Amino acid sequence: MESEMRIDGRTVAIAGLAAAALIVVAVLPPMAQDQAYFRYADQRRVLGIANFWNVVSNLPLVLLGLVGVISIARKRTPGYLPALRPIYVTFFAGVLLTGLGSAYYHLNPSNATILWDRLALTLLFMSFFCAVWGEHISVSSALKMVWPLIAVGLASVVYWYVTETRGRGDLRFYAVVQFLPMVLLPLILLLYRSRMTGVGYLWGLLAAYALAKAAEVLDHRLYDALPGFSGHEIKHWVAAIGVFVYYRAGFKRKRRGAAPDV
Repeated sequence: MESEMRIDGRTVAIAGLAAAALIVVAVLPPMAQDQAYFRYADQRRVLGIANFWNVVSNLPLVLLGLVGVISIARKRTPGYLPALRPIYVTFFAGVLLTGLGSAYYHLNPSNATILWDRLALTLLFMSFFCAVWGEHISVSSALKMVWPLIAVGLASVVYWYVTETRGRGDLRFYAVVQFLPMVLLPLILLLYRSRMTGVGYLWGLLAAYALAKAAEVLDHRLYDALPGFSGHEIKHWVAAIGVFVYYRAGFKRKRRGAAPDV
């Protein structure tokens, strides 16, 4: 595995786009958490559990995260690059913790409870970004940047929460952590050839993310249109489908020839 990443016009363009996004966000005014966000369409209580369906719809994420961690730790996933195993494990640990954090949050939606959901999500976003970076651009640089990026992600959540407690909430940097990787990832998939076959699995996960966010935005409208189902519950199910697609990639993909780990 070579220690240096080759820098060309493509990586410069990706870095430039990331830098431009950070500059734009930095000059925007602070964005506090909208408390209306916590008023979900489906607030039914079942078996004494508040917001029952928003809580239990996280179960597939918990199970997929646990199965993913176990499968990768036991080296049962030939469709992942062995050198990136710590990143894959972190991703599925993030899925597991996101499911748990989201379930806890939906029991009593508030700034204090969504904190745990967002901390877990940063593991998921940053590790997936680094996994794709490693498979398409550079294994060594992915391994070097995954922990600093996770630290930045966690810091963005802590920063938001501290500013909320002081009456001047600021979500800008957490928004960057969540959305910038999802903007850059399609560019990486389009500009670079993967070391693995089956890139469609990655597109599947990204498509599921986009659909899940759409369902979240349409929470109340979908609840009115679909008896018994709200957009937020559908978001959890669609997200789980995306994670399952990525989990299957660990068994179906193959390495392309003797592509070097650079």
